Amino acid sequence: MVKGKGDKLFDYAVFIILGLVGASAVLPLLFVLSVSVTPFGEVLKNGGYILFPKSITFDAYEQLLSQAKIPNAFKVTVFITVVGTLINLILTTLMAYPLSRKNLPGRGFFLFIVVFTLLFNGGLVPTYLIVKETGLINSVWAMIIPNAIWSFNILIMKSFFENLPNELFESARIDGAMELRILWQIVLPLSLPVMMTIGLFYMVGHWNEFFQAIMYVTDQSLYPLQVVVRDILMQNQDQLNANVDNMVPTSTMQMAAVIIASVPIILVYPFIQKHFTKGMLLGSIKG
Repeated sequence: MVKGKGDKLFDYAVFIILGLVGASAVLPLLFVLSVSVTPFGEVLKNGGYILFPKSITFDAYEQLLSQAKIPNAFKVTVFITVVGTLINLILTTLMAYPLSRKNLPGRGFFLFIVVFTLLFNGGLVPTYLIVKETGLINSVWAMIIPNAIWSFNILIMKSFFENLPNELFESARIDGAMELRILWQIVLPLSLPVMMTIGLFYMVGHWNEFFQAIMYVTDQSLYPLQVVVRDILMQNQDQLNANVDNMVPTSTMQMAAVIIASVPIILVYPFIQKHFTKGMLLGSIKG
């Protein structure tokens, strides 16, 4: 089909809008990276930070990574992310699969409970008391168990399981397979897109763990990366206030901390982007 003048103008408008949206997403990231590697002398020379500095320095990264707390905090964060995500996926799958079977006795009641907890929760004080009475205070499990399963993710995974061809389940049952075997050998291999999508949701949440660490953990050796970076930034602010000759500005330290805390989880995304895109389209096609 030959495009008319109006169609071409529409295409140009779409390209311009998409370019502006893309630039609005990329430029802040470039600015954060630029600030984190800009030498203090160039900041004074330019009267502030610029997007593309003429020279770069990694003093802020060296100063941050030389902190003794960083390696230990990195280990804690990796443990929380890996173990927590595995627990999340196992529990979410074991909850979503039975709810996706329409012959489950009491299915409506269990779905009501899931949706109810999605809309209402016990609140901060009851949750803290439960964590305290179960002995999770001052342990890494206090940052994993309270959010071991999210209702919203259960509903997403249940919707995916329901869209699998029912003939697969009937054939497996005719061959004598039990539900656990059907789940393990048939459902899970076909559920890679939703597993990767839900896993990414859980993974990002654990990597950015901050609130629960502040609430439930007082042992500094168990602090995750986000909390340690916050503490280092506060210490750096005090030092800068006491010493005006400090050669690494606070803003540079802050941006370097943002890069250190963000890059590992950003590097994971390209490997699961294909499955994540498929997972985000769950339920969009009917019939």
